[in-house]
Amino acid sequence: MPRRKKDPRLAKAGVSGYNKPKRTPSHPKKSHVVVAKEGSKIKTIRFGEQGAKTAGKPKAGESERMKKKRASFKARHRRNISRGKMSAAYWADKVKW
Repeated sequence: MPRRKKDPRLAKAGVSGYNKPKRTPSHPKKSHVVVAKEGSKIKTIRFGEQGAKTAGKPKAGESERMKKKRASFKARHRRNISRGKMSAAYWADKVKW
């Protein structure tokens, strides 16, 4: 059985596999990168503002301000998030918010 060659896009982005987001602290503008794969389509996506203070994962005792911040992001980007794995908004929602 022939061994499949690893996709060079994975190595270039420095990620461990498809649909596995990774922080990019040295990138000037974007905070994360992911090589998204949906069916046979593959796309490298950079997302998230470098240095932005996002709400992160919901925490017990989270402040009202952070709850509103999270809700505003999700409402503002709802249409793009719903486009699925091939959109930056989907990954920003999943990883940062």
